[in-house]
Amino acid sequence: MTGPSLPWPSVIVAIGTCLAMMIVGASAGLAIAVLIVWLGTLWLSRPEPVVEVRISDEGSVSRQAMVELVEPFSVPVLMLDRQRIAAANAAAREALGPHIVGQDARVALRHPEAITLLDKPQGTAMVRGLTGSRSIWQVRRVSIDQRYSLIEMVNRTAEADISRSHTDFVANASHELRTPLASIIGYIETLADPDAKVDAATATRFHATVLREAKRLQSLVEDLMSLSRIEAEKHDLPREQIDLAQLAASIGCEVGATVGEDRITVSVADAVVTGDRQQLDQVIRNLIDNALKYGDPAQPVRVEVTREGTEAVLSVTDRGEGIHADHIPYLTRRFYRTDPGRSRAAGGTGLGLAIVKHIVERHRGKLDISSRLGEGTTVTVRLALVVTALKEVS
Repeated sequence: MTGPSLPWPSVIVAIGTCLAMMIVGASAGLAIAVLIVWLGTLWLSRPEPVVEVRISDEGSVSRQAMVELVEPFSVPVLMLDRQRIAAANAAAREALGPHIVGQDARVALRHPEAITLLDKPQGTAMVRGLTGSRSIWQVRRVSIDQRYSLIEMVNRTAEADISRSHTDFVANASHELRTPLASIIGYIETLADPDAKVDAATATRFHATVLREAKRLQSLVEDLMSLSRIEAEKHDLPREQIDLAQLAASIGCEVGATVGEDRITVSVADAVVTGDRQQLDQVIRNLIDNALKYGDPAQPVRVEVTREGTEAVLSVTDRGEGIHADHIPYLTRRFYRTDPGRSRAAGGTGLGLAIVKHIVERHRGKLDISSRLGEGTTVTVRLALVVTALKEVS
């Protein structure tokens, strides 16, 4: 920055004019007044100061400040210098790759909807498939000035998955409820029709079918309510100390008395865990019930409770047909069945393993399903042993 210099030629002319006035007889006061007015006019009409700006230096400082500003953001943020990515925070580099810095934004984003947004000074777009085939991102562009702008990316994939899951659940639940209801209504209407002329044997068979479908409907509603309660309590850690070995042995004996002692074998070791007795009871019963339904009726179901380090291990094994490996990742989904017809015929609701999964998650445990075709299936639940039980062993 340089200050204004005095107009020396004009000053000399003003002083000369005052001297000439005094020579020709003008009073000194008048000459001095004219000089003052002249100099004042020159001061008021001085040029504005010249400011020299180093664009490259100032630009680099501003850019660095903006990089430091966006880096702490948890969501991906890009800073654009016109259409080129000048900076990207860690979240953006992780989502799109570290190579995007310095690239043209249209090349880095590679999506028609995102590229359309780049042609506008600001706006928002929902971009599907930006980082994966099922990904959904909300992309927003905000202009800073004519040169710089920011792009913020918010991942909406999880929200969409949850919404899709809820939609699927409602659709599946409606279907599962409608099937037994339609059967019950159909048989009851036939029995109530005076023109149907149903004989006693047929009426007995119809009544048995209605009773079976009603019980199936009751089981489905109970499982839905149970799943709802478990999900509502999933953030509350259980605090009761449960003797898992005693609980498993008791349930095994009870089930054996119902289905036959040769259908189930129980082997347990002392294991005390922190849990919810009712929910752990439900886990054991659901696993045994599944094993009895889908296992070989000529082979016993084996229930074991063992200790492995700091964990109590509950396992239920059947000797059935086994499950193909492609199905195993989906077995804990609600209403998922490997063989829908067989499952419904056996009285299954399709919610048993989903309930087990949510209960195990609430207990901060681990659930594992292993199976081999032609050999059978083993479902394993691992729960942390209580500290007092560990001290007794040591």
